[in-house]
Amino acid sequence: MNRRGFLSIAGALAAAPMPATAALTAARADGAIKALILVDFNGGNDGLNTVIPIADERYRALRPTLHIPRDRALRLDDRTGLHPSLRPLMPAWNAGEWAIVQGVGYAQPRRSHYRSQQIWNTASDADDYRREGWLARSIASRMHTFGTAEAGPFPAGVDASQLHLPFDMRSFAASCEAAARAVHASRAQKGVTVIRLALNGFDTHEHQAARHASLLAQFADGIASLRETLTASGEWRRTLVMTRSEFGRSAHENDARGTDHGAGAPHFLLGGAVRGGLFGDAPKLDQLDADGGVPASVDFRRLCATVLDACWSVASAPVIGRSFEPLPFVRV
Repeated sequence: MNRRGFLSIAGALAAAPMPATAALTAARADGAIKALILVDFNGGNDGLNTVIPIADERYRALRPTLHIPRDRALRLDDRTGLHPSLRPLMPAWNAGEWAIVQGVGYAQPRRSHYRSQQIWNTASDADDYRREGWLARSIASRMHTFGTAEAGPFPAGVDASQLHLPFDMRSFAASCEAAARAVHASRAQKGVTVIRLALNGFDTHEHQAARHASLLAQFADGIASLRETLTASGEWRRTLVMTRSEFGRSAHENDARGTDHGAGAPHFLLGGAVRGGLFGDAPKLDQLDADGGVPASVDFRRLCATVLDACWSVASAPVIGRSFEPLPFVRV
């Protein structure tokens, strides 16, 4: 594949909007991970009702109607719980296969969906505009791409083949099944299969509680099924699932029983090679930013650096522009 063709598909993966399910395989892989599944929580996931500071009274004061009662949260320790919709993933937590990184974001956060997604996709600073995605910059060798029939055509010049999958791609569960099929179909390929899934609807400005619970349940059910399928096939141990979202939500609820655009939020990494546990700092609800968001304590590019190391044994500096230390949650 020539350079132009490579940039077309890599840009579709990372820098621009993309179909809800698509995958590619990069030919060179030197790390522990052979399948990377990115799950986008589009709209801005509410981190405080996802990973809950159950011991912080300020949480309940900021959210008189939206807070998750302590006795309903899935307790991880004396200070931290999870939204009850995430229960299907507790076997992964108990097996030490689920890392939760708190306070993920970036400095000078942007509240625009489009701009913040650009920043995440290109691994750039808030005031730096790039066209290439960070995955595009990380893979220098030829790629072979997979996509679903519903995904539409790939750009001209890309070495691609369609996977015709006989199920309804409108549900997240079906997208996870497609991901499992793509991982299995590419097992003989030399390289890392990169899959992007999208779960839409997290922009919860109004009546958040029921919608957020439903979205987290869809995520948990889908990933739990994916884990079960790939564990049975022996491929879970080389698979890494990572969530992304353009920003968190405001710490305080608004007058419409929703939340507004925020800043830092927790993110998840799951897989058979993951060292499970809590990483990063718990949210400091007495130190919110000027717009009421939780400030980031972990730069999201440390997650990118972790992926680069785990999948391709590539340092972050040549790809991102400066060095970011990988987080210690992938067993090599």
